Amino acid sequence: QVHLVESGGGLVQAGDSLRLTCAASGRSFSSHHMGWFRQAPGKEREFVAAITRTGDNTYYADSVKGRFTISRDNTKNTMYLQMNSLKSEDTAVYYCAANPTNIAFMKAAFSSWGQGTQVTVSS
Repeated sequence: QVHLVESGGGLVQAGDSLRLTCAASGRSFSSHHMGWFRQAPGKEREFVAAITRTGDNTYYADSVKGRFTISRDNTKNTMYLQMNSLKSEDTAVYYCAANPTNIAFMKAAFSSWGQGTQVTVSS
């Protein structure tokens, strides 16, 4: 179990950059695989990126690969999502999630979720 809080969302123009932060509480952050998901109005929540416990491997959805970078700092119980070359299609609520077992990309595998942070990209 881990409590997650996202921050860093906002309103930007297409082509701009933004960095999201996920702050985790508790003493077991390093034992969790972590992921970012997003949900736009009228759409299902979708996978964006994931990172393993030690940060040795990262995974990305095709829609963001090459533009977004996921990272973590286990000494600070913090995960990040660096978003570059933002597009209007990236507009969504972004959620931080934790998975205590294996690396995965579906929502059901993640047991802890943050409340989300809004990212709006104007054209």
